Amino acid sequence: MEIRLGPAGIPTKTTGGTDQGIIDVAKMGLNAFEVEFVRGVHMSPEVAKKIGIIARENNVSLSIHAPYFINLCQTDNVKLSNSKRWIIDSLDRGRLMEAKLIVFHPGAYGKLSKDEAFERARDVCEELSKHGSDCKIGLETVGKAGQFGNLDENIRLSKAVKNVVPVVDFAHIYARNGGHINYGAVLDKWMSFHMSHYHSHFSCINFTTVKNGVGGNEKNHMPLIAGQPHFKDLAKEIIKRKMNITIISESPVLEQDSLIMKKEFQALGVKF
Repeated sequence: MEIRLGPAGIPTKTTGGTDQGIIDVAKMGLNAFEVEFVRGVHMSPEVAKKIGIIARENNVSLSIHAPYFINLCQTDNVKLSNSKRWIIDSLDRGRLMEAKLIVFHPGAYGKLSKDEAFERARDVCEELSKHGSDCKIGLETVGKAGQFGNLDENIRLSKAVKNVVPVVDFAHIYARNGGHINYGAVLDKWMSFHMSHYHSHFSCINFTTVKNGVGGNEKNHMPLIAGQPHFKDLAKEIIKRKMNITIISESPVLEQDSLIMKKEFQALGVKF
């Protein structure tokens, strides 16, 4: 069992950029780092290479969160072209820094039916999977009812297209379920897509209820102290299955909650 923990972006206590953030993460005893391209891919190839070297030297595994603006289900050809470009740029930087995968929210249904949205997303993923990067395309579970990319859809799409994998954001599932998550059921379903290592996000989350109180939409991420959902129950289910997993903290306090996650695992007998 291999468990990797780290923040989504530069730690709150880091003075400096991504390079220093990775060094600080390692000094804290963490071993994962998600590079944030959520507002655009502004990192040069030269810097990406440097980041990769620093991560390898410090035994920190890298992933990338691609821009928020991506929508694989986009019907506007210009906007769809932009989405493809953001993904390709992220894949290119990921290859240079030897990141494991790039992660993004797949899209929104818009006026499309669920089947139409799936077909459009599949066609785009098939095109992108031929780009030639060793970096995998990670489809993150989304937190709003009107978005394409629940766990079933992401697994189905990953099974249909090479180099595409499902990524679980536990907070998003909790919010979309209106404040409920069965970790065991989620992990069993996720593990039906066989991988040597799984990638995930965790934080607590605030949400609004929809559909007459059934289901919900994410509002904002919160620290683990909020307890919605609880992390320890997830840790127990991961240990039970002896999963190889990376858990990226998307909490507002980033690395501080990654360290709390580590303590929770250690209290359950996991050694790092």
